[in-house]
Amino acid sequence: MPGTFAELYSGSLKDVFVEHARQDLEQGADVFMCADTYAEQGKPDFTLAYLLLLQAEDTVKRDILAHAYERRADLSEEKAEDLDKQFHRPFPLIKLEAHKDRMAAQQVRQGRKIRREVKSLNVN
Repeated sequence: MPGTFAELYSGSLKDVFVEHARQDLEQGADVFMCADTYAEQGKPDFTLAYLLLLQAEDTVKRDILAHAYERRADLSEEKAEDLDKQFHRPFPLIKLEAHKDRMAAQQVRQGRKIRREVKSLNVN
């Protein structure tokens, strides 16, 4: 049986992100709004920190966290394309990281623990 949101994802987060979120919460920040804002910016670590403090259904939290990974993938792919145009060469490692983020989003949506390794990917 899959674990709760906190059981699945809290172990992968550095304390600095949680501390930042707690300080914002103590200052009266809206935890949901902060999580949503960081998700839209493509920052899953910050998003996760706020989601761990949020009282909401795990499905809602998973959707927001998955969106953060998908958004970071989108931003990475845009950056790779811009760099490709600027320097006239591909940037496969950026695209590989975007692929990993898309896989992470899929795993989160399925309620599974995030596995960041990619066994084989042709980046040409």
